[in-house]
Amino acid sequence: MVLDLVLIGTAITLGPLHNTAFILLLSASRGVRKGLAFLLAWLACLVLVVAGVVLLTGGQPPARNTVPSTAALVLKLVLGLGMVWYGERKRRQGPRPRRKSPKWMARLDRVSGWTAAGLGVLLQPWAMVAAGGLTAMQADLSSLAAYLTLIGYCLLATSTLLAMELYATFRPAGAEAELDRLRRWIDGHQDQAVVSISLLLGLWLVGKSIFELVG
Repeated sequence: MVLDLVLIGTAITLGPLHNTAFILLLSASRGVRKGLAFLLAWLACLVLVVAGVVLLTGGQPPARNTVPSTAALVLKLVLGLGMVWYGERKRRQGPRPRRKSPKWMARLDRVSGWTAAGLGVLLQPWAMVAAGGLTAMQADLSSLAAYLTLIGYCLLATSTLLAMELYATFRPAGAEAELDRLRRWIDGHQDQAVVSISLLLGLWLVGKSIFELVG
């Protein structure tokens, strides 16, 4: 479970779309407040998904080869196949010319804090978040290590946003130029990032799920 959550959390936090949107929010008027609203909504989604799964299982992982455990593995397999399909589709399209940011991103400097929080929900990579929730079913909350693992997963999946928020808060003078440089780099490597993250995590989920289903 620990390795799976580390991989999923890393894939979530490195996603290019939400990082680009977050940087644009930080560069807007009252950007730190809007970034905080986005960050808290983002983290709340992760926590609620994990908490919901834990409540369903009662903090005890379902036994192997039972209906709940098998259903979770099948769902993870389907999610993994979807990621592989999407990543391969993007890879076959090949590198595309540098394109302008979507129109909605150009309006991020005028959004309210509530809208920023809504974006923190909408821009979640929900397939990966779902995979993390299904993995959390294996948590045995009779041990402190399981609690720490789940907390660490939520923080890891939020780590890039948290780092940028802290940077913009405590180093406002230099943060704008550095974060803009980072945004431009992300824009130039967005397709490669999406392909790599989708294929690597998707293949891992597919392989791990098949191994556990037939094991």
